[in-house]
Order: sequence, then C-alpha cells, then structure tokens
Amino acid sequence: MTGTRSSVALLSLATLSVAGAARAQQSSWSGPRDSVRLSALLQQAIATDPRQRQFQLSAAVSALRLGNIDADKKPTLAVAGQAQYQSAVTTIPVRVPNITIPTPPYDTYDAHLNAQQPLVNPTVAPRRAAERAQLAETQAELRVTLFGVRQDVNDAFFTALLLQEREAQTILAIAGLDARLREMAIRLRDGAALPGDTAAIAATILQRRQDLAQARADRRAALARLTELVHAQISDSVVLALPDLAPAVARAQAAPPTETRARPEFAQFEATRARLASQEAVESAQDRPKVSAFGRVGYGRPGLDQLASGFQPYFLGGLQFEWKPWTWGTTTRERQVLELERQITTTNERAFADQLSRGVQPFLAAMTRLDTAIALDDRIVALRAEIERETAAKLREGVVTASEYVDRNTDLLSARLASAQHRVELAQARAGYLTTLGLEIPQ
Repeated sequence: MTGTRSSVALLSLATLSVAGAARAQQSSWSGPRDSVRLSALLQQAIATDPRQRQFQLSAAVSALRLGNIDADKKPTLAVAGQAQYQSAVTTIPVRVPNITIPTPPYDTYDAHLNAQQPLVNPTVAPRRAAERAQLAETQAELRVTLFGVRQDVNDAFFTALLLQEREAQTILAIAGLDARLREMAIRLRDGAALPGDTAAIAATILQRRQDLAQARADRRAALARLTELVHAQISDSVVLALPDLAPAVARAQAAPPTETRARPEFAQFEATRARLASQEAVESAQDRPKVSAFGRVGYGRPGLDQLASGFQPYFLGGLQFEWKPWTWGTTTRERQVLELERQITTTNERAFADQLSRGVQPFLAAMTRLDTAIALDDRIVALRAEIERETAAKLREGVVTASEYVDRNTDLLSARLASAQHRVELAQARAGYLTTLGLEIPQ
C-alpha cells in the first residue's frame, strides 16, 4: 500500500512538472515570433561594428595630409630680423682731396619679409596620388579586420540554431511521454499497470525537462553572444531560420578560380601594390628640377647700398632653380627597396591563396559526409518512429514494460536529434565554405 501511495505521489509530481513545462512552453513560444536570418545578422554585425567609424576617421586624416601637400603649391611668407655689431668694416685707405669716402657702420640692423612662390614642383601630384593610395590601403586593411566578425557571427548563430532544434525535439519527446504517462495513470487506477511503469515514464519526463532547461540556457548564452556581435537585442523567443545555401555553394564551386577571389585580403594586396607604385613615382619626382619665384622686402642699415650710413628700405626678387642630378644612388636604392616589397606582397598573396585552398577542404569533406548522412536520416527516423508506435501499442496492451518503451522513445529522440544536428551542421559547413572564400551569405 505504501508503494502504491509513493507511486501516485511520484505520478502527481511528474504530472505537475509536465504541466509546468506546457505552461512554460506556451509562455515562451506562443504568439507570432520573428524569424531571423543569418545574412541579416552578418550585415547588422558589420554595419554596427565600432570600427566602422575608422573609415571616416582615416578619410579625415588623409584629407588633412592632402591639404598639407596642396599647401606646397602656395606662396610661403617668412619674417626675419637681425641686429649685430662687428669689430671691423671694409674701408678704403685712399685719401682724395675734397672727397670724403664714407665708412660703413660697425652696428647693422635688418628686418625683412621673404616670399617664395613655387612655379614648377613635380612632387606635388605624385605625393597626392601616394596619399590616396595610402588611404585605400588603410581602408582595405580595415575591411580585412572587419571580415573576422563574420566567423564569430556564424559560430554563435549555428550554436543557437542547433540548440533551438534540440529544444524543439525535446519538447516533442516530452509531449509523447506525457501522453503515455496519462495512459499509464488510467491503467494504474484500474489496476492494469504497476506503479513502476508510471515511475519509469515520470522519471524520463523529468530527465527530458533537465535536458530542455540545459538547452534553453545554452541557447540564451549563444543569443547573448549574438546580441553583443550585432549590437541589437535578440529575444530568447526569436526563431532562427535554417539557411538554404546549396545554390550559393554550387555557384561558387562552378565559378573559375579568378572569380572566387572575393576575400578582402586580395583587395588589400592590390592596394599595397598600388601604394608601392605611387611611392616609386614620388621617388622619381624628387630627382626632377624645381623652379620657384622669390622676393624680399626689407628695412635696415645699411640697405642694399653698403656705404650708406642711414636706414633704408629695399627690395629684391628673382627666380630660383634647384636640381640634384647626383644623389649617390639613393633614389636607385629606394626603388630597389620598393621592388623587393612588391615581391614580398606577391609571395604573401600566393601563400594566402594556397591557405584558402587548404582551408575549404574540411568544409568540402564535411558537406560530402553530411549529404550522405542526411539522405539516411529520414529513413532512420521513420523506422525508429514505427518501432516507437508499436512499442507504445504493446505498452497499452501490457505486453511490454514501461522501461522498454522508454528505451524505444529515447532511440527515436536520438534519431531526431541526429537528423536535426546533421541539417544544421551541413548549413554551417556551407556557410563556412562561403565565408572562407569571402562570398556573401544569400538572403
């Protein structure tokens, strides 16, 4: 009698647990829910990354530098002054009757304004081109940095999606066990079942509830990570859509290698080569002649007349020519340095292309394996479901024990979980393949 009361109490506890699960499920899953796609999350994560502002900042820095370069085409003004005393001055030791030859003053003063206007400066245009090439390379490097966010979003998304599928399958299993528990409760009251049968099913329901709680907690953690990546709140009740990436993968595999160079690193290599070419143009321009006009207006003692004893204003002007035909090979060596850097960039590009070729191999192998597994999953689930239905019928007839039914129900749940996991892993492998190649995830 005591054992019967204990079984009834355990049955009541399990029934309350199932009822609580149903209420929690209704609270969390009832009503319309948004469906979030991987492509939207990727766009949101990159668009809201704080480093996006660096595009504007680097452009502002470049604009300031271009302003400084343009300033070299404008006239320069400089004010200078000087006062000095010298111990000796030039004198003419000749005496001429009735003529006084003045002696220059020992103290001299001079204040003047210098102006210079470049007329021919062959370095301005190449330096402007070099600055624009530097900006393009800087922003290309930033795009490479931002590209790393895509893999983080992929990992968090598919982790949450797999846990979402696990949660759904576990809820489905709980619902099936709940139906069996109600049947066994009726049979127990009629004396057609043993208390141990209801206890076995009730205990399994509690275990499934533990699995469900764990899956929900892990999914909330994955969604919280997604929230941080996209900088937008993602509700726990959101539904993540399983992406269909098979057409995109097929197009990528059919495309020639030259059309799959979509990774931002390739654009960075091109920008580096363009920057090196522009720097070479600057080096070449340094050896060309420069011509400028200059002028000077001043006031001092003496002025331009060295024999004058008073303060005088003065001015002068002319053209200035500058050319360095011999630089002891520095320009040649600088060009050789740039050529070596260009060769280094080419080797890095080839190494990166080889790395990508190796990097997609695990994804290709996983896609082949999972395609085969998924082709068998539906058949396995159908067979396990048929076995579970037959065992449930035998349980109602008292032919098998509840423990045997629980085993068959567990086998069915495992098959469904494996099928769901394979589908998610296949989508993740396809997304990893496209991301490794730098291709966009389709809508």
